[in-house]
Amino acid sequence: MHHEVKKEHEWSAADTVTSLRIVAAIILAFLPWGTRRFLIVYTFAGLTDVLDGWLARKNQTAGGFGARLDSIADLLFYGILLIRMLPLLYQMLPGEIWYFVLGIIVVRLASYVVAAAKFRRFASLHTWLNKLTGGAVFLLPYVLQFTSGVGYCWAVCGFAFAAAVEELAIHLLRTEYVPDRKSIFWN
Repeated sequence: MHHEVKKEHEWSAADTVTSLRIVAAIILAFLPWGTRRFLIVYTFAGLTDVLDGWLARKNQTAGGFGARLDSIADLLFYGILLIRMLPLLYQMLPGEIWYFVLGIIVVRLASYVVAAAKFRRFASLHTWLNKLTGGAVFLLPYVLQFTSGVGYCWAVCGFAFAAAVEELAIHLLRTEYVPDRKSIFWN
């Protein structure tokens, strides 16, 4: 009888870069909104989001731990961003958009609950629509420097809703969890 020994995760350069995004997100919580310092730290955090995945693939260190750490860093980064931006967005956006945002949150939470029940884990997929949504949300502070951003925010909500619905559908339709699934249509 052969027993496979599960290899312990070894900390990688990609994990360090992801951890820097967590630190940057915490710093953003204390910097004045829209200042040069805020935008510099914000841009750095965004670059770490691109760099960590590239490093993990390049160094062949991609794995479950790194994907979970990346998801946690993303949730913290975008959560802090939302908390910082919410007062500004609440003042400038029409009331109807908030119903759309609530719908996105409900679908996203349903996706997490389905994945937790079905796969016994926190599951956040790195689909193309999720990446598009993340990129669109990332650009929001820059857009708000030059425009009211209302039309842009409607578009971001559209991407976010489509991404949440797709992720929920993937969790409902698939029998196994594949964190790097790119779309409901393709692996």
